Amino acid sequence: MNEPLAVKLRPKSISEIIGQKHLVGEHKVIYNMVKNKRLFSMILYGKPGIGKTSIATAIVSELGLQYRMLNAVINNKKDFDVVVEEAKMYGGMVVIMDEIHRLNKDKQDLLLPYLENGLITLIGMTTSNPYHKINPAIRSRTQIFELHELETNDIVEGIEKALHSPYLPNITIEKESILYIARLSGGDLRYAYNLLEVAYYSSSDYHITMDILKNINSKPVFFHDKNEDGHYDVLSAFQKSIRGSDVNAALHYLARLIEAEDLDSIYRRMSVIAYEDIGLANPSMGPKVDAAINACERLGLPEARIPLASVVVELALSPKSNSAHVALDKALNDIRSGNTGNVPSHIKTNSQDYKYPHDYPNAYVKQQYLPDRLKNRKYYQPKTTSKYETMLKEVYDHLERLNQK
Repeated sequence: MNEPLAVKLRPKSISEIIGQKHLVGEHKVIYNMVKNKRLFSMILYGKPGIGKTSIATAIVSELGLQYRMLNAVINNKKDFDVVVEEAKMYGGMVVIMDEIHRLNKDKQDLLLPYLENGLITLIGMTTSNPYHKINPAIRSRTQIFELHELETNDIVEGIEKALHSPYLPNITIEKESILYIARLSGGDLRYAYNLLEVAYYSSSDYHITMDILKNINSKPVFFHDKNEDGHYDVLSAFQKSIRGSDVNAALHYLARLIEAEDLDSIYRRMSVIAYEDIGLANPSMGPKVDAAINACERLGLPEARIPLASVVVELALSPKSNSAHVALDKALNDIRSGNTGNVPSHIKTNSQDYKYPHDYPNAYVKQQYLPDRLKNRKYYQPKTTSKYETMLKEVYDHLERLNQK
């Protein structure tokens, strides 16, 4: 099988790494490790195609170290045993391990003693946040480095490197097409190389045009895996943009979720937002979100985007209040910490002393409802971010004054 262009162009030294200057730039941490010829176990994490494998292989290549590449999922325990025996034979070994967040307990138990005594130096790679997904026993024996997203100019630099390599002879391409590949790749250099190579072999004369590229793929790549952090990052950004009243950002993240055809996550998150972030500032948003969801279910994609757009714009521009659920959380905290007390006897089920508010003017009568030990507790703190909750605050303050008489 022919090696992909991305593999052929893999850097042989850290000076050839594209991007990630905060790690491999002059006098930065990995640069200095290589310069001082001393390698420690580490975990590299970040989005696909931004240089994790390139950094790992460049380090071992530049230092001339024995290494083996393993995948935490694909390689079985026997493969791990073989690597351990090789490490004993050579007096040490670097293990470059992809998808390290999926390393099971049996394989961990096999590796840990050799990480501890230094026989194996681990370079783990993952797209998942290692602080959440990687076993603490592994984390405590490694240094964790986060890779940054590649910018468009980084991808262009990588493409230019490919154009001047011996692997694409007689290739011609216009600057417009280079920029198109770079923007389409969404910061994934591996994807950019793959698209360039497919386009090269898809043309009759090795001249890459916009038409060829669009016929291969016209949809941009973005990191959005429903099972990994990228998905939850987009959902988090979606909610935080609405909470922050940034309608343009909210629509951007909505578009990303729609492109991933993840309507269920959109529905759940909008329902939470309507009550967590809008709340009493605009109580009509809950029913409006439900109505939009019902419309989307009847319509399906692509038409579902229309009611979604309307309701997300309104959510973003609506006044905000979290006072209701914050008040409940305070009450829950009292319950969970054992701060409760007995229900006052006059509001128990069979009480003869209960005063029925509807029998009194304005349907209100002063009486104690909270347990004795909590009778002065104030959970609800109204906000005045909307006319509606300001009106509720006026009622609340009026009742407080009546209770104090």
